[in-house]
Amino acid sequence: MDELAAAAGHAERPERWAPEVARRFGLPPAAGLGPATYFADLATPHGRRHVRVCTATACFAAQAGRHLPAVESVLGVTADDRDPDPEVSLRTVRCLGYCYGGPAALDGVTACAGPDVAGQLAGRVRPHAPPIPAADATGDPVVLAGIAGGAEDPWRTWAETVSRRTPELVRAEVASSGLRGRGGAGYPVAAKWAAAGGSPDTVVIANGDEGDPGSYADRLLMEADPARVLAGLALACFACGARHGLVLVRSEYPAALARMREAVARARADGHLGRRPHGGGVDLEIEVVTGAGSYVAGEETALIAELEGGRGCARARPPYPTDRGLWDAPTVVNNVETLAALPWIVSRGGAAYARRGTPGETGTKLVCLSERFARPGCHEVELGTPIRRIVTELGGGLRDGADLEVLQVGGPLGGFLAEEELDLPLTERDLAGHGAALGHAGLVAVDGRIEPLDVLRHVWEFAAAESCGACSPCRVGSRRGLEQVRSGVPPDEAHARMLRLMGEASLCAFGRRLPYAVRSLVRAYGERLRGWAG
Repeated sequence: MDELAAAAGHAERPERWAPEVARRFGLPPAAGLGPATYFADLATPHGRRHVRVCTATACFAAQAGRHLPAVESVLGVTADDRDPDPEVSLRTVRCLGYCYGGPAALDGVTACAGPDVAGQLAGRVRPHAPPIPAADATGDPVVLAGIAGGAEDPWRTWAETVSRRTPELVRAEVASSGLRGRGGAGYPVAAKWAAAGGSPDTVVIANGDEGDPGSYADRLLMEADPARVLAGLALACFACGARHGLVLVRSEYPAALARMREAVARARADGHLGRRPHGGGVDLEIEVVTGAGSYVAGEETALIAELEGGRGCARARPPYPTDRGLWDAPTVVNNVETLAALPWIVSRGGAAYARRGTPGETGTKLVCLSERFARPGCHEVELGTPIRRIVTELGGGLRDGADLEVLQVGGPLGGFLAEEELDLPLTERDLAGHGAALGHAGLVAVDGRIEPLDVLRHVWEFAAAESCGACSPCRVGSRRGLEQVRSGVPPDEAHARMLRLMGEASLCAFGRRLPYAVRSLVRAYGERLRGWAG
């Protein structure tokens, strides 16, 4: 993948350069053309000036999508144009992690965000990328311990663990904590570790491909406290018996990528990595790699396919990655927020973590509030916190006194809630009962300036653009759904059958979750979208 990325750094289509890259490795042309025509960073020719503009939910809700034509006007180009030799290229992406201050764009690696994003790109206004507001609402932060709590150095926990404890003890603490994955699936972390079997060939991957529009928690952690993420990854490797860890950072997060690479170099220089660090009996190396622009590649089997140099498409399971993952080795994939909780749990004990949250869903969660809130930002809350408290107390309601129409929870495939449903506790179980999902727990507010049908069209546009195409239900269904909503004609029974097929037969959660998101949006808007669920 690195060779493809290097070759893509010029203004030509992949058909011109990808076959040659494949031949260097003794592979057929298709081995290069497959990923080169799949990933957005490789497939679209880059101009001498390359701009990526966010069109995801939070940036769409900020100005009802009007920022994109404004950016196209000031740059004098059309988004996603495949001109083979552009002076300036413009590509739409979802998302850039500036959901709290959008709409946003990346000019090369320079971030621009705010209502005047077009003016920043035109040079009329100095580029501005506001830092992420972060706050603790628990009184004793776990994941934000190094950002909002001034906690101990996480590498100290690693040093004490590797020199004094056993992998079995670490697994036991995490099991007693009840920690579940924070990337969306919510699988028990200790159970996933146990499934890998403790083989020294095991690879542990920190999934920093945070693609859910509305969420920027992983970006915050990787930029502001990368040592906590790496120490958590080291603890996960120790618990799994792994000697090799990987951090995958999405290309849309250039600052996070740089910070993580700097943190790895610093950790190695300080003796936290390498051969038998701190006198323990294990070796550990960690490397940082970059993604190539795909939402679905955040799914663990698609992520592994990307790391192997293939198209980032989901794979059928079994076999599960813990049996045969990266290069057929046992592989554990944990998301960044999950790993950042481990130093606190290992230091304080699993029982202390389990006392927080709810009995069925323990601990804390980072919740991200979008630009439409009066006080947008990332907050650490205990699971079970009423969503209304997050919206009204932490977020301050909507800016300018606007009324909330619908609230997107957990990304575009997570689901939508109406204002009267906000008394729900923030748990996976309670959200599932209303057709939504916790996901990354990004909360995107949509006010009355946007027509309900435009929001529904936005959901289908996202699905059609980001479906990996590996299975027919999702590939065909997402495009037919978009065609239907663009027609403006409420769907018939065939549309309802299509939704049922997507929900039951899609290969991964992307296609399976889309019908739930559509139905939850229709329900949240009530009469104004009656008939659009099929």
